[in-house]
Amino acid sequence: MSSRFAYDHNPHSTGHVIRTVRTLMRTGGLDVSLTAVARACGTTRNFLYSNWKTASALHLRALRMELAQAFDTADRACPSDGTVPGITAHLTEVVRVVRRHPTTAAVARTAPRAFAAAYTATEGSLMRTATERVSDVLHPLCRNGGIWGHPELGSRPWKILWIARPAALCPEAVGDEDRENALDNAFAELVRDLLTPWAPGTR
Repeated sequence: MSSRFAYDHNPHSTGHVIRTVRTLMRTGGLDVSLTAVARACGTTRNFLYSNWKTASALHLRALRMELAQAFDTADRACPSDGTVPGITAHLTEVVRVVRRHPTTAAVARTAPRAFAAAYTATEGSLMRTATERVSDVLHPLCRNGGIWGHPELGSRPWKILWIARPAALCPEAVGDEDRENALDNAFAELVRDLLTPWAPGTR
């Protein structure tokens, strides 16, 4: 048995715990408890409490990982070429992945108040993760110093995130082709409007 194999299956490893939480949340949403995680991990509730204190802390860590994975999944399906059309298509795919992810639906079902609050949240580690990932996608539009070297472009990640949430946090639209297309098209149009100053021939 390799050391990597042993690490991945160590019930006390952070990676194993968070992978387990992610799996459980895909059906249980925010109803996943420390006891359920401990049972699935093969560890104890006391161990989880001593390291994370609450189930909410584990949920948040898992959601950050799921969000990062959504960007990676979208990058494989629809990679950005660094142009405004390419970035728009890539971000639209991210929105679609989040909307269709089972965790999105499970959280909406188990914690409607928390899910509703996500539409207007302005801070927190999940918001920072999303903003950072959008910033990375926009980086090629300003090659000298990145987006933070250009104040106007630097304001775009937050604006894109704000318009993305209604389209992404709409699991009830999944399976309704017309409704999903309407959400994706509206989001893409708004992103294009925001990024028009960086399109070829406009600078």
